[in-house]
Amino acid sequence: MIARFFAIPLWQRTAAGFVLGIVAGLVLREQAEVWLQPIGDVYLNLIRMVVAPLVLFTIASSIAKLGEGVGAVRLAFRTLVWFAFTSLLAVLVGFAFGHLINPGVGLANLPLGEVKDRVIPSPLDVLIGIVPTNPFAALAEGKVLQIIVFSALVGAALVALGDRAQTARRLVDEGAAIVFRITRWVIQLTPFGVFGLIGAVVGGYGWEALLPLGKFIFAIYAACLFHILVIYSGLLKLHGLKVTSFFRGAFAAQQTAFATSSSLGTLPITLRQTVERLGVPQAYAAFAVPLGANVKMDGCGAIYPAIASIFIAQYFQIDLSPTQYVLIGLTAVLGSLGTAGVPGTSIVMLTLTLSTAGLPLEGIGYIVAIDRIIDMMRTATNVTGQMLVPVLVAREEGTLNTDIYDGRVAWLPGDPDAETPEATQAAGI
Repeated sequence: MIARFFAIPLWQRTAAGFVLGIVAGLVLREQAEVWLQPIGDVYLNLIRMVVAPLVLFTIASSIAKLGEGVGAVRLAFRTLVWFAFTSLLAVLVGFAFGHLINPGVGLANLPLGEVKDRVIPSPLDVLIGIVPTNPFAALAEGKVLQIIVFSALVGAALVALGDRAQTARRLVDEGAAIVFRITRWVIQLTPFGVFGLIGAVVGGYGWEALLPLGKFIFAIYAACLFHILVIYSGLLKLHGLKVTSFFRGAFAAQQTAFATSSSLGTLPITLRQTVERLGVPQAYAAFAVPLGANVKMDGCGAIYPAIASIFIAQYFQIDLSPTQYVLIGLTAVLGSLGTAGVPGTSIVMLTLTLSTAGLPLEGIGYIVAIDRIIDMMRTATNVTGQMLVPVLVAREEGTLNTDIYDGRVAWLPGDPDAETPEATQAAGI
């Protein structure tokens, strides 16, 4: 029976956990958080457990392999350009849906929620902060950007040392293989984690908290779905890729992101799906996906601030000027890079956007009560973009394995030659 369960595709098992979690939340109501949240918390702890070692080994191994070619800098530049371009499109989508739905028109006397004060670091502070003073402390505290910097230096050193570091290079590659194996085991528990997390959210929120801001919630969900299903699909088609193949490969990560509301918490499964289901070379994906988990925030950093700014302006009956729209757009596109690694990215981004555009910060208190509900959709959008960009760049570079992407062959775990269609076919898959 257990073998039969794990033989079911992961996305189907996760979807079942999602549906059952909703049912359990509706049945248990307030008790859902008591009984179901611990299940989700255990799953989140397991996912967080593998994030730091996964980033350490995969980034170091990735840089060592990319450094042997001449295109490493070009890959990094092209990735960042695509990050910024798709974020700009997300901002425009947010503006469009904000004015189409008008979520703040006709509202008055909304209850204020508690907003915790957050310190927004300057760009210089962020730049200084990504360089670790103690890499072991960064690993212990899960500071992913600092881990990325240290891992990149290790990978660069492996390239510079060449044959003298063959043993160390083998150790890094084997460490990456070990962490990937542990990650696969943890990912098999995703249906149970999704069940607990979704059940707790459904049971913990009542209609009285959602109805007054129903138009705002609808605007966020509609804009995010449009961005995923129309904008992302259009970019895939422009690159000659099947849209259905992408969403089939990305669906398990999207489900996990929706349930956990955490890009970093979803990182292990995002990286796995990008490599094993979407056909992006592991050496490149291991660099692009962890970076994207920190700076690629189409949902939290682009669509959400755009719509929330319009909502707050409408609620306070403020007419936004063209200059304010430009400031909101620039802040949304560049702000994710400037606040990378800062806890509570969505609130920080919204605070930064409102401050830049001169809008009242107290407006945050009106929407903070339903933040968890909209954060699920925002994060699913973030993670989708974090998978999309590596696929597009790999396609442009001619390194995307379209046989894996289209599901014609399977990726062989642990085999460095498994990223070619010939190797997987020769293995009889």
